[in-house]
Amino acid sequence: MRLFLDQMLSERLATALRDEGHDVVRTEEVGQQRATDPAVLQHAQQESRTLVTLDEHFGDWLVLPLRSHAGVIRLKVPRTTTERIADLLVPFLRAHRQEEFRNRLVILSAQRVRWIRTAER
Repeated sequence: MRLFLDQMLSERLATALRDEGHDVVRTEEVGQQRATDPAVLQHAQQESRTLVTLDEHFGDWLVLPLRSHAGVIRLKVPRTTTERIADLLVPFLRAHRQEEFRNRLVILSAQRVRWIRTAER
């Protein structure tokens, strides 16, 4: 799976995902460590990568409307650590294909997965 990790997600998470066979790029690796949310999303779109973030702005249509994109996975992890994120994200990604995320915002927590269509295919 082609993933783009937002600024707050660690190199250790990227390594764990790469070990699972995912093609992972972090914002820091492409000079976007201080980029705005719209710029991060645009970069993910240009590279057809599913964006993985902790940022609640993704899903607030007034702040950051989502149009055609390769998917956004917004993680809701209390007491956020790389280990907790990996424990939630790795098995979730194993169970899905890249195409399933197209034009969807997925809000992922330990208790619930919410799939929201953000644009027509």
